[in-house]
Amino acid sequence: MPKRVLQGTVVSDAANKTIVVLVERRFTHPLLKKTVRRTKKYHAHDEANIAKAGQIVNIEECAPVSKTKHWKLVEMVSAADA
Repeated sequence: MPKRVLQGTVVSDAANKTIVVLVERRFTHPLLKKTVRRTKKYHAHDEANIAKAGQIVNIEECAPVSKTKHWKLVEMVSAADA
């Protein structure tokens, strides 16, 4: 079974080897027929501490690394907005 890959923005890189990624999904509301945005934060493992806040990254599902980390950093999509 393929592993899920999500794209999101790094909102925190304060912890060692851990980043917090905000992932946004959009869907059409079944009754109102309006586009709705929902966000969720994922803790991801960043072995080299290369990701910085504001960058767009791809994260992939993996075996649990700690109590809250079940995702790992796969690649950097874009640099931080400066």
